[in-house]
Amino acid sequence: MLTLIELVGIFFFAVSGSLMAARRGFDMLGSEFLGGVTGLGGGVVRDLILNQSPATFAHPVYFLPPVLAALCVYAFTPAVQKLHRLVQIFDAAGLGLFCMTGTMKALENDVNPVTAVLLGVITGVGGGMLRDVISNVTPDLFNPRDVYALPAILGATATAFVWHFDVLNIAVGTGIAGLTFVLRLASIRFGWSVPLAAGHWHRQPNIPNHGDGPRRNF
Repeated sequence: MLTLIELVGIFFFAVSGSLMAARRGFDMLGSEFLGGVTGLGGGVVRDLILNQSPATFAHPVYFLPPVLAALCVYAFTPAVQKLHRLVQIFDAAGLGLFCMTGTMKALENDVNPVTAVLLGVITGVGGGMLRDVISNVTPDLFNPRDVYALPAILGATATAFVWHFDVLNIAVGTGIAGLTFVLRLASIRFGWSVPLAAGHWHRQPNIPNHGDGPRRNF
């Protein structure tokens, strides 16, 4: 079941990567690559931290979702101006699933709850950050006008909490992933943000988006 959830999460993240590739004018190979990096990057980093061989390279089935994602984007891509909204929606769906599965996999390897939450967040945000860096846009993780990691932290913490009390099942896991998804989209819709590192007295810089347009347009 965990593998199935991971495959679904990889697909959602890979779709967001392929949509970004389409928006940036990449070719099909670029779409495959960016979708693969987005879908698999966070899990690979997590497994390396856990001192494990990444499951991606041990089981070729993990490469299937990025291929399907690139084909779906190629076949069903809407108007270019709508792509950023779709990137955000699919990214939020992948975030909700991966912060949960990353935390679960860490806990299965007898990692303490705090570290498990951290690895869950890394699993959730890692692929999206790599996607944005490769695409030469400001990663949502570092955008002061956006909330990206906070929903993942809440979702990973909730997963560790219910795991500790042995009440984690399909229904509870779906609820946690859904709540993370909703919080992420709500943060985009209502423009939620966290305080700046420099404090309230510091003038907020005019941070460019490197030609990627407004970050909140959901």
